[in-house]
Amino acid sequence: MTAETSQTLDRGLRVLKLLADTDHGLTVTELSHKLGVNRTVVYRLLATLEQHALVRRDLGGRARVGLGVLGLGRQVHPLVREAAMPALRSLAEDIGATAHLTLVDGAEALAVAVVEPTWTDYHVAYRAGFRHPLERGAAGKAILSARQQAQPQPVGDAVEGPGYTLTHGELEAGACGAAAPLLGVTGVEGSVGVVMLADVVPERVGTRVMEAAREVAEALR
Repeated sequence: MTAETSQTLDRGLRVLKLLADTDHGLTVTELSHKLGVNRTVVYRLLATLEQHALVRRDLGGRARVGLGVLGLGRQVHPLVREAAMPALRSLAEDIGATAHLTLVDGAEALAVAVVEPTWTDYHVAYRAGFRHPLERGAAGKAILSARQQAQPQPVGDAVEGPGYTLTHGELEAGACGAAAPLLGVTGVEGSVGVVMLADVVPERVGTRVMEAAREVAEALR
């Protein structure tokens, strides 16, 4: 038996998704056509969403996503971090290197979870909250590579492997990085990787990083 649902809530959520998919906003008429409802219904939906700061309308009357969604978005990182920790712990212990989960934050890569190995004499210090441009470091370049899968192109001077990215000395002198993108997770754009002090990343690290990325993706689906 189909669960009973709220048609109004469903329409409101559809409005938010439509607005999130456009950079220039949508008019009431455009929303009316896309939703298949009359303009009066759209006006009511927008007025309600505006009260919660989830939608704003510019001087031209075009509706856009409001700043209120940022408050909801802040709650995503702890949930993603919790889901990723088992795979990160296993990766860090297996490789003997610092493992991390990195998510996109604007034009930057943001480390939201970090696990250091327990058995090594030394390893790279890395902390949650560390940011760097997407164009630098394995974590960011793996994400950019995933964006370009339809038309693969070299990203900077990264060395592209079969589904993972390797870099050397881009964020810290003497440190190598390996990362693989999270794939097939709606609403989450990121990568899983390791950073280590080495001249060359061992061959098995790329494959192991890909496995961890798949494990995290599965946990988030």
